[in-house]
Amino acid sequence: MSEIIHTESLTADAFASFGDVLAATGAPDKLINAGRCGRFHDRAQLDFADGQAGISIFQSETVTLPYDCPLMERHPLGSQAFIPMSADPFLVIVAADRDGTPDAPRAFVTAPGQGINLHRGVWHGVLTPLGGLGLFAVVDRIGEGANLEEYTFDTPFRVVQAD
Repeated sequence: MSEIIHTESLTADAFASFGDVLAATGAPDKLINAGRCGRFHDRAQLDFADGQAGISIFQSETVTLPYDCPLMERHPLGSQAFIPMSADPFLVIVAADRDGTPDAPRAFVTAPGQGINLHRGVWHGVLTPLGGLGLFAVVDRIGEGANLEEYTFDTPFRVVQAD
């Protein structure tokens, strides 16, 4: 039988050791555009060993819960931000590193208007939208070198909705 992981709500405190929650929360840092637009400034810690930041568009198939997670990956040379292009939730699976492998996975479900920025080297599941078109703007490192490590579990773990 596979290990069972229950989902958690995505909060900045719960996610802090894995990355940044991107959301327009609290008061804006400043008003721009003649006071018509609130700017929530510098909400992600972009971190690249080399290369440059690039913006790509990803479109992923949606999943449903329960979801069996067969693998995790990480990017040792750069952070990676996922910004949904719809208000649909997505599943964010992350884990700390234990001697080069993922340890104790956690699963978060985003709220409408939330994106994430994964810190460099953080183990994470693949893109798993829970509805909609599965369309995301992704900000990550563009450059030479191997920036992808994958770990396949002997037995996938199962992510279920929290009670």
